[in-house]
Amino acid sequence: MLAQKDLPTESVEIIRNFDARLLDSEKIDIPPSLPPIDTTTKRQRYNIPAKTLSIPYPPPRIRPLALQTDPQSEAYKGYLKAGGGFPNSFYTDAAYHVFAQEKMNVGLNFNHHSASNSSNLENQRFAYSKVAGEGTFYNEQGLAVNGKLAYTSDNVFFYGYNAELEEGDTTSIPKEQVKQTFSIFDVSAKVFNGTRTAGDINYSAGVDFYTMGDASPTTETGFKLGVTGEKWFANAHPFRLNLITDFTRYSTTTDSSQRLNNYFLQPNFTYRAQNFRIKVGANIASSDDEFSIFPDLELSANVIESILTIFVGADGDLKKNNFRNLTNYNPFLSSRVVIKNTRYNNYYVGAKGSIQGITYRGEFAYKDAQDLALFLDTLEANDQYRFNAIYDDARILNIKGTVETVVEDFKIAATLSQNIYTMEVQEKPWHLPALEVNIGLQYATLENKLRFKAIYSFKWSTLPRRKGEANTLNGLFDVNLGVEYLLQKISEPLLTFTIY
Repeated sequence: MLAQKDLPTESVEIIRNFDARLLDSEKIDIPPSLPPIDTTTKRQRYNIPAKTLSIPYPPPRIRPLALQTDPQSEAYKGYLKAGGGFPNSFYTDAAYHVFAQEKMNVGLNFNHHSASNSSNLENQRFAYSKVAGEGTFYNEQGLAVNGKLAYTSDNVFFYGYNAELEEGDTTSIPKEQVKQTFSIFDVSAKVFNGTRTAGDINYSAGVDFYTMGDASPTTETGFKLGVTGEKWFANAHPFRLNLITDFTRYSTTTDSSQRLNNYFLQPNFTYRAQNFRIKVGANIASSDDEFSIFPDLELSANVIESILTIFVGADGDLKKNNFRNLTNYNPFLSSRVVIKNTRYNNYYVGAKGSIQGITYRGEFAYKDAQDLALFLDTLEANDQYRFNAIYDDARILNIKGTVETVVEDFKIAATLSQNIYTMEVQEKPWHLPALEVNIGLQYATLENKLRFKAIYSFKWSTLPRRKGEANTLNGLFDVNLGVEYLLQKISEPLLTFTIY
C-alpha cells in the first residue's frame, strides 16, 4: 500500500435519473405443434439374478398320542370242516399248524370226500383222500425256502355197464373187478425272495416231482424245473421271464414206455397307464425237437371309468395230455393211452366292468387246437365200461359271460359258457362240454352269521353209442343246498345238504 501511487480524482454531476424504455412492437404468434405419436411396442428385458435364500426350518415337535386299537383275536392252530350228504356222502377238510412263527411256518392238511349210490346203480361210488404237509423257512437275508409233501388216493368204479340191459336181464360184477385206484406221491421244493429286494427284483427257482400208479402195472413219473425272474420299473411296469422244463415218463409194462418232454421260454413285459394296460410277450416252446412260438399279447382300455373296460388278446401254449392230466378230467379212462401235447392258439376279445352294483364280464374267443383230446367208449367186451383217449384237430368258438351282484343280504352270481366245435376227422367232440351253466345264490342274516347257499350247475355234451351212432346227453345237473352258521368270526361249522 505504501508503494502505490496516488490515483487521479474527477467529479461527476448528475442531472437526472436514467430511465430505460423499449419501443412498442407487434407480437409475433408462433403456434406450437405436437410431435408424432410413437405406436411401436417396446419390450423390456429384466435380468433378475438368482439368489439362494437360507431359510431355517426347525424340526417339528411331534408328540405321541395313544390310540385305542381293536383287541387282537386269538389265533387258532387247527381248522376242521366236516359234513355229510345224500346219497351216502361224507366230506372232511382239516388243517393244523405245527409251527406258526415269523421265520418258520409248518402245517398239515387232510381232505376226504366220498359218496355211494350203489343202491340205485350198481358200483356207482367214489372215494378221494389226500394228506399233505408244507413248510416255509425265512432267513435274515430275505431268502425263503418252501417244501411240500403230499399223498393222494383216488378210488373210482367203472359203473354203467348194466344201464341198458333189457328187462329181465341181470348183470352183476363185484366191485373189486371194476375198481380203479390212483395213487399219487408229490414232492416239491422252491427257493424265492421272502422280502422285497433293493432293485425291485423278484426271483424263484423250484422243482416238482411226482410218481403215479393205478391198479394195473401202469406208472407215470414227472419232473418239472422252473426258474422265474421279475423286475419292476417305476413300481408299475413288470418284466417277467420264465424258464420251464417239464419231463414225463409213462409206462404200462417194464418193456413199453412213452416220454413227453416240453421246454418253455416265456418273456413278457406289461406297461400300465392311467387308462390302458398293454402286455407284450411270447411263449417259445419246444417238444420232440419241434419249436413253436406262441403270442402272449393283451391290450385293455378303460373306456368309461369303472363302468366299461374293453380288452383284446392272443395267447397259446402246449397242453400236456399225460396220464395224470387225462385221468384228472376223466377218471374212467383205460390204463393204456397215448400221451400227446395239444397245441393251441387262442384269440379273444371282450368287455368287463361294473354298473349299478352289477359286476360283469363277457368274452368271445376263437381257438385253433391241434391234437385235441377226446374220449370214446372202448368196444372190447372185457373193457366195455372204460374210455379211450383219441386225438383230433378242432376249431372252437367260445362265448362266455359272468355277472355278479349284491342286493341287500342276497349275493347272486351266474356264469355261462358255450363251445361250438368244428372237428377235422371225428363226427363230434366226444365227451367235451358244449354248454356249461353255473348259478349261485347266498342269503346272509343275523349279522352275517347265518348263511343259506344254493348252487346249480349244468353241463351238456355229446357222446357216441356203441352201435356207432352219435347221441346227445340229456345233461348233467347238480344242485347243492347248504346252511352255514358262524359261532365266532374265525370259526365256521358247516352243515351241507347235497342233492344230485
